Amino acid sequence: MSALICGSYAYDNIMVFHDRFKNHILPDKVHMLNVSFLVPDMRREFGGCAGNIAYNLKLLGGEPLPMATVGSDFEPYAEWMDKCGISKKHIKVIPDAYTGQAFITTDMDDNQITAFHPGAMGFSHELNVADAKAVKLGIVSPDGRDGMIAHAQQFEEQGIPFIFDPGQGMPMFDGDDLMRFVEQATYVTVNDYEMQLLQDRTGKSPHEIAEYVEALIVTLGGEGSHIYTKQHRIEVPAAKPAQLADPTGCGDAYRAGLLYGLMNDMDWETTGRIASLLGCIKIEQHGTQNHHFERQAFDDRFNEVFGYYP
Repeated sequence: MSALICGSYAYDNIMVFHDRFKNHILPDKVHMLNVSFLVPDMRREFGGCAGNIAYNLKLLGGEPLPMATVGSDFEPYAEWMDKCGISKKHIKVIPDAYTGQAFITTDMDDNQITAFHPGAMGFSHELNVADAKAVKLGIVSPDGRDGMIAHAQQFEEQGIPFIFDPGQGMPMFDGDDLMRFVEQATYVTVNDYEMQLLQDRTGKSPHEIAEYVEALIVTLGGEGSHIYTKQHRIEVPAAKPAQLADPTGCGDAYRAGLLYGLMNDMDWETTGRIASLLGCIKIEQHGTQNHHFERQAFDDRFNEVFGYYP
């Protein structure tokens, strides 16, 4: 069983400024800001929501089928996908565009200045869910606005259950847009900040949103997560990481765990715990696709943390 993962592919260009932004930005001159930061440390990581979700689902032993638009500079990422055994069947190259690019500069106080170029993501609406055969489950994760709208509608038309994951795409949609997604989706997943935005824009509480879907999943960082169904609110504990290296991509790892549990007809208590542990393992490594494990080691750690095998 394959999961169709609609969303972004991107390169994360991460730079470290060995000083503090506050020492170089004059508060009374912000209206005419012109600064330059020397960044001797830089690394380029494979990222994007669809890319990260697919990578984590593959680690668990699932079969991800990502659907995304990328640019002419995608070849290194394509080689990485081949190495990981992830299908490129529904990856479309837009010749005159760059793959999505994030340029992130971090200072010594862990403040960040980020610029994001969506590039080929703006063409994601050219892809059609109907082109993916034998798909039983999907997810609409952050992508180009038109693509997210089109893919949600196509999942509904094809009768394929899917997760709506607005993530960083939340600012692109008003309350009516978001309610349309909720009505089309089978599941909705957000973090606690996004839940507040969803509530503010739709006027619906978590329990009210849960009336429209089979489950609303709200992650709470180190406090775990809540899974709202029509009957219950299930509290899922967080798995404690050995070290806090980098939270970037933790939410994508969690969503891969949700997909895996749903693909294997697991109950919500186990599905949420698999997602929690996968996010924990990601946090322990820098970058979004640098962690790795053998499945037996994952199961053993799950048993150690939660007291039973998944």
